[in-house]
Amino acid sequence: MQLFNPKKYQNIDRSTPILIDENNLFSLLTLSNNTTDNQHPIFKTKHNYIQLFFNLKETSTVAFNMEHCAIELKNNESGMVYFNEEETNILFNLAPDSEIIAMLIPVQYFHSLFTTEENYLLNFDNFVIGKPIIETKATTPAQQVVLHQISKKPDNSPLNNLFLKAKAYELFSLYFSNTEDNSSDNCPFISNEDTMAQLKKAKDIVIENMADPPSLDELAKMVGLNIKKLKQGFKEVYGTPVFTFLLNYKLEFSKKLLLENKLNVNEIGNKVGYSTSSHFIAAFKRKFGITPKQFTKQNNA
Repeated sequence: MQLFNPKKYQNIDRSTPILIDENNLFSLLTLSNNTTDNQHPIFKTKHNYIQLFFNLKETSTVAFNMEHCAIELKNNESGMVYFNEEETNILFNLAPDSEIIAMLIPVQYFHSLFTTEENYLLNFDNFVIGKPIIETKATTPAQQVVLHQISKKPDNSPLNNLFLKAKAYELFSLYFSNTEDNSSDNCPFISNEDTMAQLKKAKDIVIENMADPPSLDELAKMVGLNIKKLKQGFKEVYGTPVFTFLLNYKLEFSKKLLLENKLNVNEIGNKVGYSTSSHFIAAFKRKFGITPKQFTKQNNA
């Protein structure tokens, strides 16, 4: 009997969505759909996993071997799935502009993380005797912050893999926390959606004014946060301090302008906020290892 339509589902390019693949420990992967149509990737497991799915935006579904055996995840919902099977086809139905982060934890390793005195987990007995588990629940504000950090992980950092591992364990801990509200203590600076909106506004302001950005004092007043919350919160959400984020953004944006080949190096440097072309060239080479001219020559040949 055919369990799913093979023409509908496309095998995942394993090099793209798998952020961490720790042998015998856990895997962390992210799937996003930036198109205007639903996408149907398939992920084939080779081990018996506890599966955690976190939906960041829009409404998508995740099915298992058969399309009718599925969970629907709305915006900011998570799901835990367990089948006592060595091999499973995980079938994703990703809505347009959607994103899901998944953790796959081998059952044996999962058990090693908990003692019998701490088996407060919902349906814990089912893990022991092998009964299926499918459940969904809302993600907490603290979980949403960690998910955002994983989704917007810093690129080109030698500590990127360590950062992702730490965030994966933090997400795992938050998911299985037995506290009623695990957001207030674990995330003192990102306490509510209003603060998140203020930090996003701060990011938008510095990007919009990249050539002449406001000072931290000015930015804090513009978004309605004090300096401490702005500095700590921005780094917590976006992975770097405000002006480190802006520097990286300006240089990445300058690459886009160079590829468009409409402005010369002096004009691009001025557009992104450098007073002299020599300062721009030095900053570009520091980050990317080549000069803007060399980059243009390599990519517009």
